[in-house]
Amino acid sequence: MDTQQPAQLIKQERREARRQEKATAEHRRKLKRLYRRIALWSLVALVVGGGILGMVRLASRPPQDKVPVITVDSISEGDWVKGNQSAKVVLIEYSDFQCPACAFYYPILKKLSEEFEDKVAIAYRHFPLPIHQNAKPAAYAVEAAGRQGKFWEMHDLIFNSQKEWKDKINPAGIFESFAKELDLNMEQFVNDSKSKEIKKKIDDSYQAAVRLGLNSTPTFFLNGKKIANPRNYEDFRNVIIQVINENP
Repeated sequence: MDTQQPAQLIKQERREARRQEKATAEHRRKLKRLYRRIALWSLVALVVGGGILGMVRLASRPPQDKVPVITVDSISEGDWVKGNQSAKVVLIEYSDFQCPACAFYYPILKKLSEEFEDKVAIAYRHFPLPIHQNAKPAAYAVEAAGRQGKFWEMHDLIFNSQKEWKDKINPAGIFESFAKELDLNMEQFVNDSKSKEIKKKIDDSYQAAVRLGLNSTPTFFLNGKKIANPRNYEDFRNVIIQVINENP
């Protein structure tokens, strides 16, 4: 009897068993890779499909879902107005006397008023921002001058000298010098500058601007609709001419 033959058979069986184990393990690895690919492509399809659905829903939203246009009422009783109050074109400015951008637009508005005269009414509304410590005192001074018929004159003096008073701890002396220059009754001017009525008017105007959602100055409304601030005089002039032509 050949004793080596069983031993050789046992070795062959072991080799075959190891080969099958390796084949089985490789098959399992391939299945795992396939499952991962399927899961990945399913996730991609889900994301893409969700994005497309989201875009479709966004595009199909009804008009009322859009951001509303900010509008304001026309000239009110407390507004200071240049030009014809009955004009068909009304420009309302929410402004801050200490704001550098407002000082930039001040000569532009002055020139627009001179050019268009009675075709356009330009109204000033107070919006003294909290970051400007002297904006309210300036507004009080202008309103006090307004009680003696010199609102626009004080308005111009204060804007023209903004660099002189904007960083003062107490600008009252400068504003009083302007009042003297305008030949105002000084006792009345000082009392009016400190009056509760004028302070309330400024605060009410500020709160009205906040309720509109305003957060910067100057902000302009042309015939009730908020407009983007024109870059210069010519741009502003063209915007106004367009509205004049639309309201013959």
